[in-house]
This record gives sequence, C-alpha cells and structure tokens, in this order.
Amino acid sequence: MTHTYTMAAEKRERAGKGIARALRREGKIPSVIYGGNKEPVIIALDGNKSNVEYNKGHMLTSLCDMEIDGKKETVLARDIQVHPVTDCVLHIDFLRVTSKTTLVVKVPVHFIDEDKCPGLRKKGVLNVTRHEVELVCKATDIPDMLEVSLEDIEIGQAVRLSNAKLPEGTKPAIDDRDFTIAQMAAPRIEVSSSDEESEEEGETNEGETSEE
Repeated sequence: MTHTYTMAAEKRERAGKGIARALRREGKIPSVIYGGNKEPVIIALDGNKSNVEYNKGHMLTSLCDMEIDGKKETVLARDIQVHPVTDCVLHIDFLRVTSKTTLVVKVPVHFIDEDKCPGLRKKGVLNVTRHEVELVCKATDIPDMLEVSLEDIEIGQAVRLSNAKLPEGTKPAIDDRDFTIAQMAAPRIEVSSSDEESEEEGETNEGETSEE
C-alpha cells in the first residue's frame, strides 16, 4: 500500500526566477501542482519540511495530502530539483492523483534468497546494473520495493526481470524483453601472504651480486 505524508502550502499568484530566489531566501521552496484536468497551481512549501521529507527517500513513491488554503489535494511528487552541491531541494513538481490514476514509478530493487544462491556461497560478487526498476501501477498502490530472487544464481549468470516477484497489480514499464538487473561475477583473486613473501624473496635474490 502506498505510504502517505502531509504538507501545508501557500498559494502563490506569480512565478519567475526572481520570485523563486526570494522565496528560497525566506526558507521556502517554490513548487507547482498540475494534472487532473485542472489548471496548474503555483505554491510555496516550508523548506525544512520539504528537505526532511526528501531525505527520507520516499517522496517519489509516496502520496502527499497537500493542504492549500484549507483545502486538501492528493498529489505525488514527480520531479524534484536539488542543489548540485548542498543537495537541498530547490523546486518540486506535484501531480494530482486519484485511485484511478495509473503511472510509471521507479521502485528500488531488493535482493532476497541470498542463502539459496550458489554464486554467493562460492564467494561470487553481485554487480548490480539496475538499482531501480520502472513499474506501471495505480497511484494508490505503489510498492515499496521490487523483490528479486537470487535463488540458484551461479557465477557468470545474469539476474533478470524474470527473477523478480512483481507486486500484485503492477507490470514492468519495459515489457518487450527480460532485461538484466544484476550479474554474478567471479570472486576477486586475493594474493596470499605466502605468495607475497615468495615474490619479495625473488626480488631480493635478483638484486644480490656475488662477491669474489
């Protein structure tokens, strides 16, 4: 079930770079709500609250009960702009949603059945190529994660979409191929201490000269 959080917003009448900069100096975040066959609404959010929610890592997959001038709208953050250095939120785009809204969301990958993975037992290394997978689902049923099984995965074998347990009511946005999510690579070769000592002795012997 989709998680929900709440935020309060102030409705703004004007937009623009100068106004946005002024809002940020006041500790506010310029934002916009669009969609739902309604006119877009430009708003300002509390900066501290916005950054707290953003740092929880859930805003793009959790619904928000947004209160504006005493009225509530159910929205979902679709685009979050952050500062390239400070990583603070600069702007958020929200989409109006209902129980009938279907959308594409990026869901984090979570690997399971590690104890049933022969590749890991042989000290293999799991190289993840997709940390997130795009799923098509209802706005009110966004899954927390996509579970991907490592059962029977051997060294040299790819972990694909077919190894995932798709949450009920979802389907992959890419449905024309069984794409790779991770690869089980061979273990890294470590040089033992005895080998290192042998190499050092060899270097010492090569450097010695005979005295007559």
